[in-house]
Amino acid sequence: MGSPCEVLTDGGDKQLADRVSSVVAAEAWRIEDKFSRYLDGNVIHRINTSQGEPVKVDAETANLLDFAATLFDISDGRFDITSGVLRAAWTFDGSDNVPSQGDIDTLMDRVGWQRVTWADAHLTMQPGMEVDLGGIGKEYAVDRCTALARTAANVPVMINFGGDLAVTAPPVSREAWKVGIEGATVDAAEKRVNLRQGALATSGDARRFLLRDGVRYSHILDPRTGWSVPDAPASVTVAADTCTQAGMMSTLAMLRGAAAEEFLAEQALLHWCRR
Repeated sequence: MGSPCEVLTDGGDKQLADRVSSVVAAEAWRIEDKFSRYLDGNVIHRINTSQGEPVKVDAETANLLDFAATLFDISDGRFDITSGVLRAAWTFDGSDNVPSQGDIDTLMDRVGWQRVTWADAHLTMQPGMEVDLGGIGKEYAVDRCTALARTAANVPVMINFGGDLAVTAPPVSREAWKVGIEGATVDAAEKRVNLRQGALATSGDARRFLLRDGVRYSHILDPRTGWSVPDAPASVTVAADTCTQAGMMSTLAMLRGAAAEEFLAEQALLHWCRR
């Protein structure tokens, strides 16, 4: 998941907490092992090394690819799971090492879901192209783990994977789960939210960015240009029924750049935007 992960139970004993944690951890590792682009031998590795040959995928992978294709369409190409190859030009380590236009141009012919053939559970990509489900995988994992935790425990549970989180029920011991939304620094909460049900997801550049000549380059890239989205908010947090929905909306808002607040205002979802 690329981040700290935790399971919080409101009540019960150590045995219950251990059981829920084991169920959640097993599912999180299953999803990590299956969909991580860093591991050999899984479905993502098969796709990314297919060299133009069609790859047949299972139903779970097909559902995620369908979702990614929908996000590509509704975002006018701003959300694109083939854009991960741009990491060869960008390293978001807080330095001023901004790539040149030439660095980006050499990669752009390997980016673009419109170049992909996706039909009947078969994915065919041009040689050199890759997919990366990092933009939707963690939120999907949170929702899967939340569903399992709801079955495994008779007490309220919160699943928190790196700030993308969901709860099974309102807490018993207090009015709501208290969640801090990260501020300008990574060790300080700028806002505290009372969450009784549903999920929260945040997109932002508090940890992953470049800074040159007073300009902050977010890790949120526009796959149509290969460049950091201009005038994007520092962070967007969205509350929704599921973590997948919250993550989708927070990411789509970030990809809108200067129009993020306008986009969020059109959605019937609670949200917070920090410039």
